[in-house]
Amino acid sequence: MARRTITCPVCKNEIELYQNPLPTVDIIIEIEAKGIVLIKRKNPPEGWALPGGFVDYGESLEGAAIREAKEETNLDVKLEKQLHTYSDPKRDPRHHSISTVYIAKAKGKPKAMDDALEIGIFNELNLPEKIAFDHRSILEDYFKRAF
Repeated sequence: MARRTITCPVCKNEIELYQNPLPTVDIIIEIEAKGIVLIKRKNPPEGWALPGGFVDYGESLEGAAIREAKEETNLDVKLEKQLHTYSDPKRDPRHHSISTVYIAKAKGKPKAMDDALEIGIFNELNLPEKIAFDHRSILEDYFKRAF
């Protein structure tokens, strides 16, 4: 990668800029005995996805997962465990992100909120055809494991 710099407006020295992957979280929300919650995205890239999003500065991964679940599904979740961290630079076509995926439990009826156009409850046998990002492979990992 080429070295990127800017000039400091005060001291006029050259300052090197670093480009780092963006930390994100995704949540596999198990809703009682019905299945898992997916959202249909309002914004590109289109498709169904796990609820999730960016970790805010000063926020823990766990805090971000709980917040994003509430913002996108209106569900209060209880994080059960961490599934895995996914870091393929091509997992999101917009930028390089690293996602830590949590498995959570929730009760109640999910409601499409924030970035969600629609919301649905799915299982391994009825997943939607168009799934955004690398979320299909994340779900394959999830369904392969016995929880």
